[in-house]
Amino acid sequence: MVNFELDAFIKALPVIGRALPITVSVAMVSMILGVVIGTLITLMRRSNIKWIKSILELYVSFFRGTPLMVQMFIFFFGLPQLIPVLAKVNAYYASIIVMSINASAYASEVIRSSLNAVDKGQYEAALSVGMSKYQVMVRIILPQGFRIAIPPLGNTFISLIQGTAITFMLGLQDIMGVSKMSAAASYRFFETYLAVGLIYWMLTSLASWLNSYLEKQLSYGLEA
Repeated sequence: MVNFELDAFIKALPVIGRALPITVSVAMVSMILGVVIGTLITLMRRSNIKWIKSILELYVSFFRGTPLMVQMFIFFFGLPQLIPVLAKVNAYYASIIVMSINASAYASEVIRSSLNAVDKGQYEAALSVGMSKYQVMVRIILPQGFRIAIPPLGNTFISLIQGTAITFMLGLQDIMGVSKMSAAASYRFFETYLAVGLIYWMLTSLASWLNSYLEKQLSYGLEA
């Protein structure tokens, strides 16, 4: 006999939904900071200073090559042993800091490949008419590069939304943290976690739609 209570599932939705702003804000702020930091990393990696490039490549490799959960545990539980002042950082800000750093590593690779995809002839042509390297980068290369980067950056954002599911392990009362307490109180684990899955599915579907819409808007009029 199937032991599924529809009433418990329906009741779980608004309870979990109240924590939705926390989950969304963590993902959105982390994505914005990640793109900004990732762009700076990309531009610095294009410099001719070898030691800077080596450090940044190590940075990108580490944060792309280790699990997000491990990074969170290192920052939230490990680093305060070495830097006591970090113990004052609460779970919300710790989640944003770690996820921003993690996103910046992925965004850096996306933006780097996108900038490399821009025709080098445009760079040379702009220099030949008297534009500075800074002007060429800001006015010509970056706008085209970001248009190319939109789809993969959208996938990074979706991964960030999904990644917020582990922030409850730091004590953050996001939708996963609230659902864990709700399920423990009602003993309706399947219904509660199914509600969580539905909410995450709706969030990622919305993000995917917005990404496709933005891609189409930015590509308008560019087709041959």
